[in-house]
Amino acid sequence: QACLRASGWRIDGAMPDVAKLVIIVAPHTSNWDFILGVAAIYALRLRVKFLAKDTLFRWPMGVLMRWLGGIPVDRSQPHGVVAQVVEDFKLRDRLALAVTPEGTRKAGARWRAGFYHIALGAKVPIVPVTFDARRRVIDIGAALQPGGDAATDIARLQSFCSGGLRRISSRPPTTGQIN
Repeated sequence: QACLRASGWRIDGAMPDVAKLVIIVAPHTSNWDFILGVAAIYALRLRVKFLAKDTLFRWPMGVLMRWLGGIPVDRSQPHGVVAQVVEDFKLRDRLALAVTPEGTRKAGARWRAGFYHIALGAKVPIVPVTFDARRRVIDIGAALQPGGDAATDIARLQSFCSGGLRRISSRPPTTGQIN
């Protein structure tokens, strides 16, 4: 919390009190997103795993990335990652998995649906998070339980992450809807 406060950032919203969830962070346009994300994880006292490209796990960064909860993904061979992560959810009592749906820092990159299929297969909610640099706010949206209509659900998540949907009150998010 102190790191965020010192840098002028604050958190708006709260993570739902559930044992398992997928957290999506979008848009992902800067390396600073990672540093802010780590600060937010510690401020919220969360234990989070995250998927990241395997090249970030080379020496010496690899030691830190794994310690922070990183799981390397070989983007040249991405097949099977969704099934592996769904299985990991089934084997654990608690798991919070953070993913950037674009899979890259390029502005305007299209969202990949892997995060959605992970949440759907694991039967866990998706919580959207976005960094609003203008307001210096990390916005945590309400959890969305995927219903199987990927296009509709992803469009709602994208709307929140692009600023189209915002929380009106400061109450914690509830599973099932985005305010």
